[in-house]
Amino acid sequence: MVNEAIRVAPARVPSRQPRGARRDPAIKDAVLAATRTLLVTRGYSATSIDLIAATAKVGRPAIYRRWRSKAHLIHEAAFPDPAPASCGDDIVAEVTRMCRGALEMHADPVVREAVPGLLDDLRLQPAMRKLIDERLEAAARRQLAGQLGDAVADGTVRPSVNADTVMDVVAGAAWYAVVVRKVTDLDAAATQLADLVLRGVLAGPRPATS
Repeated sequence: MVNEAIRVAPARVPSRQPRGARRDPAIKDAVLAATRTLLVTRGYSATSIDLIAATAKVGRPAIYRRWRSKAHLIHEAAFPDPAPASCGDDIVAEVTRMCRGALEMHADPVVREAVPGLLDDLRLQPAMRKLIDERLEAAARRQLAGQLGDAVADGTVRPSVNADTVMDVVAGAAWYAVVVRKVTDLDAAATQLADLVLRGVLAGPRPATS
């Protein structure tokens, strides 16, 4: 009897592994790709979990094991985890990079289709606000705050400038320019937006850029 217990015990070990430990990354990639395609071709409202599952050729349970709701899935599909980026202590280059990045992001057809629905879900699901902050904004805001603090110390930036306000201005202006005014020359728009923002944050005249 003892020998039998010893023999069968190892067979139980795999069942005690955490759920999702062996999830196939190809399933996640297929679901995200299907979601992006459907957002552009069908729109936010019509992009249901059932349709995503059918398009990705996976079951509904496979989706709900990875995302708690349609809004969480669409948020990740539209806004993948950003790669760390920074222009170091060059605040002029950093603000210019932010303006260009915001315009390019809102020009993405997937993002344009996702944002209105996600804003509505943000109102209905307060937890979405925390998700957005943790995935996209918190680290970037801390980084910018540090850069602005260094620029204040060396006299480049006015002490009253707030990192959250700068990011709000850039994000809001970029969204309006692309979605409402429908600008197509993103390079020119980025230059003009950066110039306007920098004239508001710098202590003196804007330094020349190459």
